[in-house]
Amino acid sequence: MQASICGGFRFILVGVLLCAGAVAQPDASTAAPSQPGIQDNSFLVEEAYNQNFGVVQHINSFTRFWNSKDWAYTFTQEWPVPGDARHQLSYTLAALHAGAFPGSGAGIGDVLLNYRYQLVGDGNARVAFAPRLSVMFPTGDSAQGRGAGGFGLQTDLPLSVVLVPKLVSHWNAGATFVPHAQDASGDRASSAGYNLGQSFIWLVHPRFNVMLETVFFSSQAVVARNKTEWSNALYLNPGIRWAYNFKNGLQIVPGIGVPLGVGPSAGEKGIFLYLSFEHPFRKLEKQ
Repeated sequence: MQASICGGFRFILVGVLLCAGAVAQPDASTAAPSQPGIQDNSFLVEEAYNQNFGVVQHINSFTRFWNSKDWAYTFTQEWPVPGDARHQLSYTLAALHAGAFPGSGAGIGDVLLNYRYQLVGDGNARVAFAPRLSVMFPTGDSAQGRGAGGFGLQTDLPLSVVLVPKLVSHWNAGATFVPHAQDASGDRASSAGYNLGQSFIWLVHPRFNVMLETVFFSSQAVVARNKTEWSNALYLNPGIRWAYNFKNGLQIVPGIGVPLGVGPSAGEKGIFLYLSFEHPFRKLEKQ
């Protein structure tokens, strides 16, 4: 993320990072029930699979860009709604540092509360679609480049398609709107943005995947009272992820990616680290 990129893009990127982590459900086409594979756990592109009944996931991610000096750590916890796994609730917490604000240091960012509905398919289907709606709470300090400065809404439309048994694709289209965003000087204006994403996941092994993600962000930043300016960012993010399965149902998924700026973000590069813990929180009733 380049230092010249406005704060509005940063908020969209953090939001996507917070909500991009999804569930690590068994892949029926490539793994036995006793050794579940990695079905999602993507990095920057959201996958359309809700949490299984009785399973919770804890997702950690850390992104560091070298040129801009920006970094962000996010934690997301995802829960299925009791009685109906089509509904999923989650929350996202963030800590970040804005390189464009020298001397500001690190601090907490905005908090997101997320709801997602499994409209089409599930983790065992060839095609899945699960729209998400999130509410953004202005807990970050906009004067230090760590928040939007106002309440906001974010939506994403993730679509997942199994192309062949060992190749899966994911597609995203989303938007963010903050009606009373604020800049570092205290000026306010309505701010909007949108994001597009696409990824291919190669299932080399049920517990080892190779990934290639492409993400595009366009957003407005407040520059004066009732005035905003647009900026764009485009990244490729090649990466890998692998899994450790335990007899008690716990699955640990580490991952690493290398985001590379292209087009409007040319010259920027960084590192993305991922760590997920997924486990049952209740015993399933015997059939």
